[in-house]
Parts: sequence; structure tokens; C-alpha cells
Amino acid sequence: MNAFTNWLQRRGPQLDERQLERLGRLPDASPLSEGPLVGERLVVIDLETSGFDLRRDQVLSIGAVVIEGNSIDLTQQFECTLRCAEHQPGASTLIHGLSPSAIAAGEEPAEALLDFMEFLGDSPLLAFHAGFDRAMLARALRQHLGYRLQHVFLDVAELAPLLCPQAHLPHAGLDNWTHYFGLQVEQRHHASADALATAEIALILFSRARRQGLDSLAALDRRLNTWRHRQHAPSL
Repeated sequence: MNAFTNWLQRRGPQLDERQLERLGRLPDASPLSEGPLVGERLVVIDLETSGFDLRRDQVLSIGAVVIEGNSIDLTQQFECTLRCAEHQPGASTLIHGLSPSAIAAGEEPAEALLDFMEFLGDSPLLAFHAGFDRAMLARALRQHLGYRLQHVFLDVAELAPLLCPQAHLPHAGLDNWTHYFGLQVEQRHHASADALATAEIALILFSRARRQGLDSLAALDRRLNTWRHRQHAPSL
């Protein structure tokens, strides 16, 4: 056991040696690339949670799909439910549909999160309303693994109005954008289904981005930063 895992064992969650070895093998996150979008591997994630309180609520399930080679690679998918012994059914249960028995039978959180981080590798992440998913995932990783999330998230909820201003949907939800693009979504409020819908929207947006001369993740991020600044600038 190296010095890092020794320190983790003393200061962080109590992980066994195998888990610590897996944790130590996780790759560093890659920065956003200047290379063409078609060459990127992106992981599109959606979380179902016990509620919307970033300080108290828990991640209950993770769904993810991969965009690679300018398409959704259905051979690379991730789905798991995290065991949460203290979970009590609430209003969110009506949304995500995860029963108490399904949550009680879920995977041990540290194992589930290690599985996901190995699936993720060094890839950037995409999500719809990414700020929430990033905060919830980061807290779960810190709580159960003592791991600090460094991976870059891009928000499809921001990319869509940036690249499609003619839609006049500045603060729209996932349902609004799937309807706008004419996508057929058979299931909603299920982590894997929502991740797939988000990935389908992202591919449309990447096509629009290339037509606007934005053919890299770094270029998209720079344009997003400019767009955000304009959104928050006071009107004269």
C-alpha cells in the first residue's frame, strides 16, 4: 500500500485494500481538447437522486452513455443503483420511480462509484443541467471514496440555447429540447434513458457547432464562457 492510500485510509472513508488499489489506478482527468469533436470520447451522465438538496440528498442511480466517433456507442453504457440504507421515500420517488426495495438491493456505494469512475476514465462529461449532477457526483465521490472529482463537465442545457438561439428557449428543460428537435423519447426520469436523450441532443448540437466554426471542446467552452458573461451582464 503506497503513501497516498495509507493517508486515505487514515483520513477518508474506510476502504479495503482492493478498493484502494482500484482508486489509485484511476487516470487523471484530461483537459478539454483543441482536437476535432469527431475524435472525442465523451461520457454523457444522468443521476437520479433522493431530492435536490446538494448538502443532504444522495445519489440513488447513475446512467451513462458514450459519444465517440460522432455517434452514440451503445456498446459502452453504464447503469447502476446505489444502496442507500437510510433512504426514505419522498416526492422524488414519484419522479424517478426507484422503489425502496430496489435501492436497498443496490450496489454498495464505494463499489458502484469505482465502477463508474473506471468506465469514465479520463473523458470529459456532458450532462443536462450539469452543475447539479457535478455537485452531487463530487459529493458522493468525496463521501464514499475520499476522491476529488476533477473531470470537466459541459452543460447541454447551456450549449442548446447558445448554438440554437432561434429556438427562443433560454431556460428550457430536457423535454423542451427533445420536442424542439423532434426526438422520440420513450422513457423519462430514468437515469439511462435521460442520458441517452441528452446524448442525442448533444450530437445535434455538435453538428450545429461545426457549422458555426466550433469544432473542438475547448472552442465550445470558450464560446460558452463568453455567452455566460453576456447573459449575466447588466442591461444598459
